[in-house]
Amino acid sequence: MGIFDFFSKKKKESLDQGLAKTKEGVFKKLSRAIVGKTTVDDEVLDNLEEVLITSDVGVETTLKIIERIEKRVAEDKYLGTSELHGILRDEISSLLEENNSDDAALGFESELPHKPYVIMVVGVNGVGKTTTIGKMAYQYKKAGKKVVLGAADTFRAAAIDQLQIWSERSGVPIVKQQMGSDPASVAYDTLESAVNTGADVVIIDTAGRLHNKVNLMNELSKIKRVMDKVVPNAPHEVMLVLDGSTGQNAFEQAKQFTAATEVTSMAVTKLDGTAKGGVVIGISDQFKIPVRYIGIGEKMEDLQVFYRNEFVDSLFG
Repeated sequence: MGIFDFFSKKKKESLDQGLAKTKEGVFKKLSRAIVGKTTVDDEVLDNLEEVLITSDVGVETTLKIIERIEKRVAEDKYLGTSELHGILRDEISSLLEENNSDDAALGFESELPHKPYVIMVVGVNGVGKTTTIGKMAYQYKKAGKKVVLGAADTFRAAAIDQLQIWSERSGVPIVKQQMGSDPASVAYDTLESAVNTGADVVIIDTAGRLHNKVNLMNELSKIKRVMDKVVPNAPHEVMLVLDGSTGQNAFEQAKQFTAATEVTSMAVTKLDGTAKGGVVIGISDQFKIPVRYIGIGEKMEDLQVFYRNEFVDSLFG
């Protein structure tokens, strides 16, 4: 099954709409950067560097992109500014390709490598973690998979209540205990329930406290150890949820969480309300961890699988 079987016209329109603020911001800055110029010279490259950095692509990734464009300019002495959009698009596409796994393997409809497939979700409070879990549960269920949620963020009563609401909204069962319960115990019960009921997917919510990295590290390690006793090698995926609208702060959170636990995938949320969509490019490049989903709106379907070519096409199309 190819990408366009997954990626309908409606999804593409939603993506274009969700990235409209970022696209407008980048193109306005880009137009100013090349005004009055016909060739890509040092001044244009300096201006382009500023455009990318102020679009939250990040300094290291920006320098990498500029270096690649400089190489192209050196090879073709008569490169015009009219071709800059296309070159920038090509280089960002190839950069994302290097850092993301096979697109087709990511869809909700895709065959899962394990049953139950266990996803542990991490991230600080307020980034859209629980909402992302709810939308994932809904879309997995819609794709015909049996899903169970685990409310292992027992630090806040609101987190359990919020996950309960999403469980009802998406029509999937939830395993929970009282606030203050041992998160590892909740994770254990969730996996037992999933095994007994023949679930396909388990999504475990965890607490997002970053003020003490050692405690966070210990807690996540304990949850992992306990899950492994019920389902060998669980969790199969550790997903970090980041708020794209926070720009550089998202980079800092990614640093903290990748230091505290082994993150294997990322979801970047709230891209529709911000011009900071460039953060997806920088985070993918800097951490070499696949961006699995992007959040581009309020609707259930607005948590989209991150298809790199479609993303770049929406930014530069």
